Amino acid sequence: MVGMMCGLLEILDQIKQASYSPQRQGFDLLAGIYPTVKAIQAAVTLGTGCSLGPEGPSVDIGKSCANGFSLMMENNRERKIALVAAGAAAGISSGFNAAVAGCFFAIETVLRPLRAENSPPFTTAMIILASVISSTVSNVLQGSQSAFTVPEYELKSAAELPLYLILGMLCGVVSVAMTRLVAWFTKFFDYIQEKFGLPTVVCPAIGGLGAGIIALKYPGILYWGFTNVEEILRTGKSASAPGIWLLTQLAGAKVIATALCKGSGLVGGLYAPSLMIGAAVGAVFGGFAAEVINSAIPGNAAVAQPQAYALVGMAATLASVCSVPLTSVLLLFELTKDYRILLPLMGAVGLAIWVPSVTNQGKESDPPGKRNLARGYSSVSNNEDDDGNGLELCIVGDGSELEEIDEELFLDKLKVSQAMSKYYLKVPSSVTLKDAIKIMHDSQQNCVLVVDEDDFLEGILTYGDIRRCRSEKSNETSKSDSDPLDVNTLLVSSVCTRGMSYRGRARGLLTCYPNTNLAMARELMEAKGVKQLPVVKRGGSHNRERKRRIVGLLHYDELWHCLRKEINHRKLDYQSRTENILTNGH
Repeated sequence: MVGMMCGLLEILDQIKQASYSPQRQGFDLLAGIYPTVKAIQAAVTLGTGCSLGPEGPSVDIGKSCANGFSLMMENNRERKIALVAAGAAAGISSGFNAAVAGCFFAIETVLRPLRAENSPPFTTAMIILASVISSTVSNVLQGSQSAFTVPEYELKSAAELPLYLILGMLCGVVSVAMTRLVAWFTKFFDYIQEKFGLPTVVCPAIGGLGAGIIALKYPGILYWGFTNVEEILRTGKSASAPGIWLLTQLAGAKVIATALCKGSGLVGGLYAPSLMIGAAVGAVFGGFAAEVINSAIPGNAAVAQPQAYALVGMAATLASVCSVPLTSVLLLFELTKDYRILLPLMGAVGLAIWVPSVTNQGKESDPPGKRNLARGYSSVSNNEDDDGNGLELCIVGDGSELEEIDEELFLDKLKVSQAMSKYYLKVPSSVTLKDAIKIMHDSQQNCVLVVDEDDFLEGILTYGDIRRCRSEKSNETSKSDSDPLDVNTLLVSSVCTRGMSYRGRARGLLTCYPNTNLAMARELMEAKGVKQLPVVKRGGSHNRERKRRIVGLLHYDELWHCLRKEINHRKLDYQSRTENILTNGH
């Protein structure tokens, strides 16, 4: 079912691209269908027990609602970022009934990747309000209890802190292994698709089949909400709780099953699996440490129960897998409401984040531009997107959740020189219209640039200019006995567009420079309804500005093609980063 809906989404994406209107505003039916289909995919994935979580889809729903509202409002970059961040915060705060963690999640996954930390105060206000309202609605509809029952935290003494630091490093290693496995499975499914010609719809079914086979031996890897996590948190205190050896096997099986499901294209997030894996790793580490140290030091137990380490392991693994350290710390603090957990928690989370950064330090030598691309976007990223699988996938994912946030975010950073064509037609102003039309027809171009004797830009001739001239000549002919349009004698200088009218005043020909950003070029083209924009070299003085040397031609279609190419490039760069995460950069 998920695979078939993937095919439906591909068709919707093609329709969206074919009927794309950059000036879209108001209700967009396709924009509403896409998140709905994704939500159904997530419901089927999780409802059948596949090893993923609901938090990613819940964030997607919040973000999609925010995107929908922004389309019906004034197209303002800051407002759209604020809305998307508010939607993301609402998704997490309702999922875990943790409003503070939701606020920091929005900051870490939306504002920081988009370099919007210095957003206006209303952005912070919207994030806080959305998080509070979402958590309040969740309390009213589902009760005020936490997502799962949290045992009382216990810290025997400050001497335990080194153990938590070691646990943090261990969780970092697990997260690196999981990240690499996700990248490997993603490549594997791409390979078998190309090698055996398998359709895309088959891959999620294979992923589900693999997870089912693993579940025959370890049914605990299936998604049962947070029931599995609660069982692990009772380790050592309940007869039904799994033992240390079983938890070790379960953690390994869960990592493989989660990577398999994610790589196959099933829809879900990594928050819930990360929490369960972290709880299992923490419980195993805590149980082993207690057995070794308590046996070496007779008398009172020197090490706390395994569930204390399980709680810290949950946050450390979540922080390392999804790159949300502040969110992880605040989430566990909100759930336990115990200040004693803060020091061990922050130490473990810090080292869990540090481990991937050390294994990835090779990429620090990359040029700054490439490192910025690898940050995702963001992404805008957009995402933003996303239409990817959730903003929570900051390290593991396709990066598209940020790309789709706002095309304007990318167009602002792209230059005209990246999208313009250096292949363009130019004719002298003394050429006849007949010759110009022949040149355009033979070259299959819809315009030519008209230049003077010094090769400076004088105007632009399009088929629209020719049709307008024919229409004007036809009207004149019907009113008099004058000859109709004679393309053999008429010069292009009398037909081409030499300027424009703006607010009732005559202006020069609309042009742009190579270093103009594509967002500005798009606004110029849409404002006057033109499909081509001559790109000229910037002159050294005001007088020379009037004589413009041509360096290229920007086509409206190429502008959007460049945007899609940039987004795809970021996706590939993102996938490359996850594939080489143990040897390449951060």
